[in-house]
Amino acid sequence: MAASVGGSVGSSVGHVQRAPAPGSWRMCVRRPAAPVRPYVSGYAGYRTEASPRSVHQGVASPHLTFVLCLDGKVEMVANPDRSKPPGAFVAMVAGLHQEPAEIAHGDPQTGLQLRLTWRGTRALFGVPAGELAGDVVDLEALLGRRTEPLLARLAAAPGWAERFALLDTEFAALTARGSGDEGVLPEVGYAWDRLEETGGNLRISELAGEVGWSRRHLGEKFRVETGLSPKTAARVIRFERACDRLRGPRHPSLAAVAADAGYVDQAHLSRDFRDLAGTTATAWLAERQAH
Repeated sequence: MAASVGGSVGSSVGHVQRAPAPGSWRMCVRRPAAPVRPYVSGYAGYRTEASPRSVHQGVASPHLTFVLCLDGKVEMVANPDRSKPPGAFVAMVAGLHQEPAEIAHGDPQTGLQLRLTWRGTRALFGVPAGELAGDVVDLEALLGRRTEPLLARLAAAPGWAERFALLDTEFAALTARGSGDEGVLPEVGYAWDRLEETGGNLRISELAGEVGWSRRHLGEKFRVETGLSPKTAARVIRFERACDRLRGPRHPSLAAVAADAGYVDQAHLSRDFRDLAGTTATAWLAERQAH
């Protein structure tokens, strides 16, 4: 559900000093401390101002979305898996998915949005990412009694730098007391890493051959651990990289991004926007540039 609440964690946007327009974002981003990065690859602190009520599409991503609200709530209108009930959350983790989510916007909100890796769900919470697939889960169900004190300390911190440092400390402590990657099949970890290395442009039959498993066996084990099939993981990895290029400082064309990211053509990338983001590339980009 990338970029669903406070904009993209991968964005290079910093603090905005001018008074924000209605409905705008203020954002600060930072990479986590090195020991935390295998589990959480990006932090973003955000503030949204009040605006007319609307519904925002939560885009499919190879990262789980982890949100901690300091005021306000995340209101899910529809989960990626429509069989899962909607709800409102002060702190939540959204599992990997290939259908867009729907999130209500309009009320002001301050919080932190994190890019959580599938390895991070085991390291921080002791469960495989596959158990969260297509769903949005209250953080208390994963973190228990540590949730409320963490939110209180984050709210009391004087600024984003202090909040990011607090998260570094908290996550380092969680990984130290947890099982880390224990329980992750090395073949699954290798397969995901190879998909990332190739930008999602690796045939799954070739990947299965490298792992030494049948394609079916790889698919079963991969889905249990991550919540996605290898083919879908490749698709969302390629799509996220295309999105990152589209909002880069050079403002490349959709056709150029499609070719660079390994799509057959521009129409292929446009279909992924429809399927994975629930919108067009033009509308998606305009929304983010406005923020």
